Amino acid sequence: MMEKTKRSFEEENEKLEKSLPQKKYYRQRAHSNPIADHDFDYPNCPDAYDWSKLYPGIIDQNSVIHSNKVEMLDIGCGYGGLLVTLSPMFPSSLILGMEIRVKVSQYVIERIKALRANKPGSYDNIACIRTNAIKYLPNFFKKGQIKKMFFLYPDPHFKKSKHKWRIINDTTLSEYAYVLAEGAMVYTVTDVKDLHDWMTKHFCEHGLFESVNESYLKDDPVVEKLFESSEEGKKVTRNQGDKFLAVFKRLKNQDIK
Repeated sequence: MMEKTKRSFEEENEKLEKSLPQKKYYRQRAHSNPIADHDFDYPNCPDAYDWSKLYPGIIDQNSVIHSNKVEMLDIGCGYGGLLVTLSPMFPSSLILGMEIRVKVSQYVIERIKALRANKPGSYDNIACIRTNAIKYLPNFFKKGQIKKMFFLYPDPHFKKSKHKWRIINDTTLSEYAYVLAEGAMVYTVTDVKDLHDWMTKHFCEHGLFESVNESYLKDDPVVEKLFESSEEGKKVTRNQGDKFLAVFKRLKNQDIK
């Protein structure tokens, strides 16, 4: 009986994988200049955006567009592995991936459509949009709206002249702090030690964040999913590379020194 159940599960997964979009048609180079002008559609303010088009299975159900707000944000979501992983873990939370690359974001959008079609009632709480998070976060989110934010294997931009392109810096951290709720968690993972040190330094020196110690992270169910859920994470594992994790908490306003 157990063997039959296992075989049925494997057959179902195989069928599902065949129905998903193929990554080979959505490949794009990893590097993108976030400072350059791009052709993005973005709202004038969060209330001007029609979120029902991203989460029709949830928002249409409640008939109130703005009663359901995105609470978790994966910036630079890549091919959407973390979104898919988090969806069943937090079924009552809306989770959004932001990706600047055209083909990659389109893949995630098509992947979510396929998952919803194959498993009705599932994956309705995740979505992806193509945008530049460095420039347009306040256009999409209100102050203190986001409870969890993720940066998994961001582009290291190795050249010193391009460090200004890094997703974590003094200016961007202020933008992130604005949309993050007090006590919200920010998760970062990279396989580049220099980038890990850079992000940790900037978070710790910013004033609106504090590092979360390892004893707390042992009880956080999200942490173990961060290393293998993304395509980049799996690639690092195959290459037997190192992975560096750092987690930070948005301080309450009265705690800011």
